Amino acid sequence: MQLRILIAIIIYFETTLFAAEAGMPQLDSKYWISQSFWLILIFSLLYILLSKFFIPKIKENLDDREKKIKENLDNAKNLSDMAEQKALDYEKEILKAKKDVIKILSEAKKQMEKNINQKKTIFDKEIEKEISKVENEIQNLKKNSNKAINQIAEEISSKVIENITGEKLNESSIKAMVAEVSKDKMDKYL
Repeated sequence: MQLRILIAIIIYFETTLFAAEAGMPQLDSKYWISQSFWLILIFSLLYILLSKFFIPKIKENLDDREKKIKENLDNAKNLSDMAEQKALDYEKEILKAKKDVIKILSEAKKQMEKNINQKKTIFDKEIEKEISKVENEIQNLKKNSNKAINQIAEEISSKVIENITGEKLNESSIKAMVAEVSKDKMDKYL
């Protein structure tokens, strides 16, 4: 196997050397100087074009991208900081609003209690007035009822006595008897 590879290599080199003599000028040593000149000229031009025109533009684009990315990251950080600050301000405002609401509710509760107490006092006074008014009416009714009861008792007594005896009694004696009975009994009931 190794022998075959060695034979293949020898045949290849012999054919390449024969190829230079047979019409491949790049393998002919008399053309090597001109080939070297054009090789150096083309690669020099390519080097100059790449180093002076293409690579600076690519580098500039990369620098611009890096600068833009850095600016975007800085802007994002600034916006993030602003958002955090706004969130803190928002929380402070919420706490302040809660305190204000608690204060307002407390003041409203105090004011409501004060109003309720005032109205309760006024209502109690009105109730006391009504109670005293009713008590006076009851006292007046008692006094007047005594008189009315006495009159009714006198009329009924005189009619009953007149119906039983057939005689009409003296009104003053009937009044005296009714007044005496009513004094004894009315104090119990009224």
